Amino acid sequence: MNKKMAIILAGLIVIIGGIFGIVKMTSSNSESTTIKSGTFTVGLEGTYAPFSYHDDKGKLTGFEVEIAEALAKKMDMKVNFVQSKWDSLIAGLNSKRYDAVINNIGITDERKKNYRMSTAYLYPRAALIKRTGDTSLNNLSDIKGNTMAQSVTSNYGKKAKAEGANIKAVAGIIEAMNLVTTNRADGSLNDMGAFENWKQSNPNADVEAVDISKEMGSTPDGVLMNKDSKKLQSKVNKAMQELRDDGTLTKLSKKYFNKDLTKE
Repeated sequence: MNKKMAIILAGLIVIIGGIFGIVKMTSSNSESTTIKSGTFTVGLEGTYAPFSYHDDKGKLTGFEVEIAEALAKKMDMKVNFVQSKWDSLIAGLNSKRYDAVINNIGITDERKKNYRMSTAYLYPRAALIKRTGDTSLNNLSDIKGNTMAQSVTSNYGKKAKAEGANIKAVAGIIEAMNLVTTNRADGSLNDMGAFENWKQSNPNADVEAVDISKEMGSTPDGVLMNKDSKKLQSKVNKAMQELRDDGTLTKLSKKYFNKDLTKE
């Protein structure tokens, strides 16, 4: 073999090796079920106790934080949290900032049209929050014509609007409670667990809540994922079933809500 032929063969080997490397890398990327291989990246608020919040030491914790950590462990992945305000959470999912949103997201037919959702992990209770002693707000139908402090894209905000309430937009429950306690809103629809947690931190606040779960119906919460995340949805559902079977879901619910809200 002359020198010229050896150089040509060496060049061909380098080219072929490069092609196989690209094919392998592309295949690896296509098979990955998450944005970063081996990591389950989760979007949440981080300011919505007891679902996701920072404790006295500044550590991110909460019911849904522990749910995400448990799911990641079952899927043999690390977990990474990305915090965002409620109204931009889903936009962040659309732009692939994270693999999933675990943030009190109700499983609805509307969401299923555009996204993938896991099986339910929580059946929350709905609360009509009002100033203490306000006899004009006792039922869901009473909010018609009243000013309700709501996050406009949440299930509660959409329900309040559908019932004919005047909506004053807020970022979350803290802002909603501020408007109610200062007479700038008549009330708010929200999660009972979130209200009870807020009330514990604000025991002197002149507000109370009526359980309207039967009127609203229970919209279970699930993990929200992009439409193209079919493999991830399958993995999350498998992990969720394992958490249900081994009692983890019930244990976490009792830890944060003092009762099991993981069953319909």
